[in-house]
Amino acid sequence: MSVEVKIPAVGESITSGVVSVWHKKSGERVKAGDPLFTLETDKVSTEVAAEIDGILQTLAAEGQEVKIGEVV
Repeated sequence: MSVEVKIPAVGESITSGVVSVWHKKSGERVKAGDPLFTLETDKVSTEVAAEIDGILQTLAAEGQEVKIGEVV
């Protein structure tokens, strides 16, 4: 079963951000709660964690701008 990792809403007026760094590599095993990547916006920097155990497959590159709700 695969689970999509989506960019979370981090503020009312924020519509996008940048994946500044991946803390895990594509193909790497992750556990629920492990930090996956850091999302940077003009107002906040936040870590996004794995919701479940599994193997990560990344779709967005470091430095890529992504929209809120986008699958990464």
